[in-house]
Amino acid sequence: MAKFLAMGDSFTEGVGDDDPLRPNQVRGWADRVAEVLCARGDWEYANLAIRGKKIGQVINQQMDQALSMKPDVVSLYAGGNDILRPKADLEALMRSYDSMVKRFADAGITVLLFTGFDTVDSPLFSKTRPRTAIYNEKVREIADRYNTLVADYWRWREFSDVRYWAVDRLHMGTAGHTLMAAKVLDVLGTHGVTEGNWSSDIEVPVLPAAAVNARGQKLRQDLGWAREYLAPWVKRRLTGTSSGDSLSAKYPDYIRLGAESS
Repeated sequence: MAKFLAMGDSFTEGVGDDDPLRPNQVRGWADRVAEVLCARGDWEYANLAIRGKKIGQVINQQMDQALSMKPDVVSLYAGGNDILRPKADLEALMRSYDSMVKRFADAGITVLLFTGFDTVDSPLFSKTRPRTAIYNEKVREIADRYNTLVADYWRWREFSDVRYWAVDRLHMGTAGHTLMAAKVLDVLGTHGVTEGNWSSDIEVPVLPAAAVNARGQKLRQDLGWAREYLAPWVKRRLTGTSSGDSLSAKYPDYIRLGAESS
């Protein structure tokens, strides 16, 4: 029985891909990958990711548990929440990230890392682009050092289309998570982790026609978004709280996950 374990923050928990029947009420790309793995082969799946977690928290709260579960493949993406904090010491954090990846690699576990998304077209997050570029270069150096797999989110330009994103503009929506699942399965298949490329098992939704909004309508949408999503996000940053503070991992133990699992 092969074991796939996912760890990290909201990206891997599945925020933006709503599903009220699942733990934490989200599905996400990792669940979608696991569904294909479990349907196609002898796989089990666990997911320790929780929204809002920073690199240090992933190391302190998820790494030891993940190692004790002895996965065959572990996916790891953390750092987005650190990049958003200009005072965070990215160099020191990435040294810790390196040490974490080394522990998995030394244990003989196949590691899948992610680069960060290119925010060049984001009015809100474009100023974080230089820090994301540094993060990505560090990730690629770590991948070279420990011979890990890389899902190169930065270079997958399809995700620049706003229709792949959730209404909060912070996370991928259902279409984005579905596309990411296909991309990850392609990486796993290309590198022989799976017996063949199973990405075709993922049916990526057809995107709706792009909305064309008048200037006044767009302004009203932006103001509504700022009230509903941006203001609470800023408040959490100022108060040192996280949307994941009251949540537990979706799947802390291995399961056989099907598309209808809850």
